[in-house]
Amino acid sequence: MTDTPETEPNSSILAGAGIRAAVERGLPTTIADLCALVRVPSVSWDGFDRGQVARSAEMVAELARGLGVFDTVEVKQAGIPGGAELGQPAVLATRAARNGRPTVLLYAHHDVQPPGNDADWESLPFEPTVRGNRLYGRGAADDKAGVMAHIASIRALVEAEGPDFDLGIALFIEGEEEFGSRSFATFLEENREALRADAIVVADSNNWDIDTPALTIALRGNVTFRLTVRTLDHASHSGMFGGAVPDAMMATVRLLNTLYAADGSVAVAGLTSHDAVTPDYSEAQLRQETGLSAGVHPIGHGSVLGRIWSQPSITITGIDAPTVANASNTLSPVISVRLSTRIAPGQPAADAVTALETHLREKVPFGAQIEIDDVDTGEAFLVDTSGWAVTETRLAMTEAWGRAPVDIGVGGSIPFIADLVRVFPEAQILVTGVEDPDSRAHSPNESLHLGVFKRAVLGEALLLGRLNRTVRPGAS
Repeated sequence: MTDTPETEPNSSILAGAGIRAAVERGLPTTIADLCALVRVPSVSWDGFDRGQVARSAEMVAELARGLGVFDTVEVKQAGIPGGAELGQPAVLATRAARNGRPTVLLYAHHDVQPPGNDADWESLPFEPTVRGNRLYGRGAADDKAGVMAHIASIRALVEAEGPDFDLGIALFIEGEEEFGSRSFATFLEENREALRADAIVVADSNNWDIDTPALTIALRGNVTFRLTVRTLDHASHSGMFGGAVPDAMMATVRLLNTLYAADGSVAVAGLTSHDAVTPDYSEAQLRQETGLSAGVHPIGHGSVLGRIWSQPSITITGIDAPTVANASNTLSPVISVRLSTRIAPGQPAADAVTALETHLREKVPFGAQIEIDDVDTGEAFLVDTSGWAVTETRLAMTEAWGRAPVDIGVGGSIPFIADLVRVFPEAQILVTGVEDPDSRAHSPNESLHLGVFKRAVLGEALLLGRLNRTVRPGAS
């Protein structure tokens, strides 16, 4: 048995040329199908029309059936742990491998973020609009373009090599990634055999820029929780008792301040950093991509990307407190805040929870009472870049883009990847994507660079072609 796959030497160049031509010919249809998906407001959050998510799932299923290569195509739901509610509909299509070829699992999600205020968009969020070389619309990049990258790459493989190829494919298009993938773990367990694969392509990340592909090899984890600080049994008059009695807002501000060093970096003992070499990235780029206001300095220390990819960060994402409009001269008895902590690759989320709770209980001022609850965690992720599937992916990307991919980290999290690692520990996970630094996923005027999209489709199609000529490691 060997860990190194055998690749058939026949007609690799000709196969690549055929796939390239097929991607080019199919691009107008691919973009039209993408636009049709973007028109469906498949917001998976509570309070939005679940019927639109179901409609989106059926459209994806029809696209999968239209490929003519899957043994089964189903729209399926799984239960949300802790209750009887079902998660949003996902699409699962499978095709068995033959003749010793590997199986690849292709993941993306068809649900989208809420659009926000239409007035903040230059064109309606669910009316796909091309301006210049970009397609604008909610989900145009995140992640309906990922869905279509999978569909289009399979189409190109079929056109170039025929439908009777040997590669095994499982297509899994989730319906609630933007709402926490609540039923994801259950779905994996219930469909474990159908989803089992040698390599997993997660098309839900970024590229370095519009000319350079990227392979995401590190993701920070996440710990979110609610912190409640109480100092009084009831509100009291600030004139009568202020100066002698600590109010909850004062105690909360003092406590939150202990989380940060003077330069804005995290000052919580036990939260670790990860050593990693990062590409060049200037403060000017940071300012341009984030909209950092004039005169405001970046925080932290070390390389800019090291701070984002490899160090922990803590963000106060919400606060329950009296509003300015309704403020009165009272000492607030209780304040609640929501905190989001990004944890460095290599640190288990449970260790980060312990470090945060220990810090907050040790640093709480004035003997205030604190409660930590509603804790949610997502594990960090590191890719073993020595794997054979990583090598094949790099070669395919290089051929498609004309330059080698950059290994990147992402400061955000994809929590469900921890579930993939747990259920399929032997599979190699490849995090790719269709976005670029100007995509503005989750923001108004989200967009997809059409040149990036074309190259991303070509890269994945070439990867499928390479895997179709690869004998699975360990196959006899």
